[in-house]
Amino acid sequence: MNVRYRVELSQAERCELTAMLSKGKRAARTLKRAQILLAADAGRSDDEIARTVAVGGSTVYRTKRRFVEGNLERALSEEPRPGAERKLTGKEEALLVATACANPPEGRARWTLELLADAMVKLTPHDSLSGETVRRRLAENGLKPWRRDMWCIPRVDGEYVARMEDVLDLYAEAPDPERPVVCFDESPVQLIGEVRQPIPAEPGRLERYDCEYRRNGTVNLFVCLDVHRPWRKVKVTERRTAEDYAQCMRELTDVHYPEAECIRVVQDNLSTHSAGALYEAFAPAEARRILRRLEFHYTPKHASWLNMVEIEIGVLRGQCLDRRIDDPHRLRREIAAWERQRNAAAARIKWMFTTDKARAKMGRAYPVTSEES
Repeated sequence: MNVRYRVELSQAERCELTAMLSKGKRAARTLKRAQILLAADAGRSDDEIARTVAVGGSTVYRTKRRFVEGNLERALSEEPRPGAERKLTGKEEALLVATACANPPEGRARWTLELLADAMVKLTPHDSLSGETVRRRLAENGLKPWRRDMWCIPRVDGEYVARMEDVLDLYAEAPDPERPVVCFDESPVQLIGEVRQPIPAEPGRLERYDCEYRRNGTVNLFVCLDVHRPWRKVKVTERRTAEDYAQCMRELTDVHYPEAECIRVVQDNLSTHSAGALYEAFAPAEARRILRRLEFHYTPKHASWLNMVEIEIGVLRGQCLDRRIDDPHRLRREIAAWERQRNAAAARIKWMFTTDKARAKMGRAYPVTSEES
């Protein structure tokens, strides 16, 4: 026979529970227990409380019992739950983590839960160990040894720092129409076509398209971005050879900036991004004429994030190219429409990283000079 527990809160306890519910910064279970106690103190029945708070009747009963037999803190807190002890001790868990971070066995590319369980059986007195036990202990330590991330790890030396600060200083300069700063890069795009016609979206149903597709080759995008004014230009080409690059440089000087005294171009270290590419594409006199009005500034190796146009290419892919387009003519039309709209909207990249911030945040990576040592 269940005992009827009567909850009578003091004024201080009511204020504490009311403040707790108004802030809402506690765990959901704790907040529900607070609602149960306040409702019980107001004289509501257990069934009514269960419906209002959306809990079971047993939860209402246990919360009231723990308050009456104990206190407010006990009623709001969790009771210890029964269960088996951890199979791995603290030292064994540390051994598991160290094993998962070490090289896998010979002949295997990476650790699996099964391999780690077998290894722990050999290294500890346990007769057996489940993969689930291994998974839980690894999850607690944020480890997934069967996964790897590919990352480009730059070597931060004097050359890296010099190029980085050179580019950052260009971004920080005041706008000068006679000496514009233009970020330049290229990006490949696949031409993807539909095998079956997609089903349009309807109220209550998403658009559906077939997982099968038709690949119609690739094209290349040359993208220019003015650092100090809201202007960008995207050129679609079939290739990205030295001659294509040279044509972009001539268009930059003769078409886009005919009045500029010197165009400072920020670009990466691709082999075609050089003065020699213009001599391969044009006669010596023409190549020299173009180069007299260009000044190249190279980002450090493995530091494409310093090229502001990389952000613009990401915007282009997200806003315009995140779909299947199989025809290069349609691709040119869509990109041209996106370019016109973005230029008309005066969209710009808000660059926040400066030389001072680089020295503050990357100070440890800077080379140590003889004066500092």
